[in-house]
Amino acid sequence: MKIDFSAPLYVLAPLAGYTDLPFRSVVKKFGVDLTVSEMLSSNALAYGSEKTLKMLAKSPLEEPYSIQIAGSDTEVIRRAVELINEQEGISAIDLNCGCPVPKIVNNLSGSSLLTDLPKMGRAVETIKKYSNKPYTSVKIRLGFESKNHLEIARICQESGADFIAVHGRTRSGRFKAPVDYDAIRQIKESLHIPVIANGDIDSPQKAKWVLEQTGADGIMVGRAAVGRPWIFHQMREGIERVESTLIKAVVLEHFDQMVAHYGEYGVILFRKHLHTYSKVGYQGASIFRDRVNRITLPDEMREVIWQFFSQPLMSE
Repeated sequence: MKIDFSAPLYVLAPLAGYTDLPFRSVVKKFGVDLTVSEMLSSNALAYGSEKTLKMLAKSPLEEPYSIQIAGSDTEVIRRAVELINEQEGISAIDLNCGCPVPKIVNNLSGSSLLTDLPKMGRAVETIKKYSNKPYTSVKIRLGFESKNHLEIARICQESGADFIAVHGRTRSGRFKAPVDYDAIRQIKESLHIPVIANGDIDSPQKAKWVLEQTGADGIMVGRAAVGRPWIFHQMREGIERVESTLIKAVVLEHFDQMVAHYGEYGVILFRKHLHTYSKVGYQGASIFRDRVNRITLPDEMREVIWQFFSQPLMSE
C-alpha cells in the first residue's frame, strides 16, 4: 500500500518490547498513518529465528506497514530482505541507523553504522536492490559522537532511500540531550525525499510546533505513545484531554489483545503497560502497580484492571 505524503504523516516509532502487534493494533485506531514493527535483527531473520519470524505478523488494520531491520552485513541483510519479500501487506523495509543501545552498537548495528557511512550506504543499497516492497527507508540520528547529519542524510538519499526518519540527537546524546530540530530542518531543506521528524514529540502543541519548525513531512512518536496510544488522535485534533471511559476501554482492549497474542504470558508482559497507563491521573496508582506485579492469571488481571480504570480521573 502506498504511503501518502501529501499531508503530515503520523508515524508510530519502533520501540523494542513495546510496539508489538497488540500495541500497534490499538494505536492504529487513533489515526496513525504508518506503523513500524519492533526492530528485528537481520541476522535472526536470515537464520530463521522462530521468535523473530513471529514478530513479522501484522494486524489487518496496519496498512501501510513497515518492517524495521538492524544489521550491517550486506549478505545477511539480503537474506533477511528476501524472507520479508515473502510476506504480504508490507509497504516498506526500514534500516535502523539510530539505536543507541550498547548491545546493538557493539554488534555493528543501529547507530554504529553512522561511524562508517560507506557501509551504511551499502546496507541501504542492498535493501533497495533486493526488496520487492514499494519503499526503502532509513531511521537515523544526527551523528555518532558529533553531528554530521547532512552527510548522513545525503548518503541515505543517494543510496536509494525513499524517505528517512530523523531522531534529532547524536548517539552520544542518547535520549537526554536536547533535540536539535533546526538540524532536522536543515536535512529537510537539503533533500528531495520526504523527512519524518522524531524526538521528544509528546503533546498536540509540540507536534504542531515541530511540523512548523522543521518543515518535515511528518512526525514519528514513540515513547510518548506508551501509556497514551490515543495521543495521535489528540495531535490530529488538537485535543488536550481524553475521558476516563475511553482510557478504560483502550486498556481493556490492549490487555485482551496481549492475552490473545501471547497466551497467559501476556499477563506478565502487560504489567509494564499498566504501570504507564496508571500514571495518567488516577488515585491509588502506586498500590495498583504493586498489586498487578503479583498477578499471573488473565481473569484476575482483567477484573483488577476493570475495577481500577472504572474510577474517574482526578482531573474529571
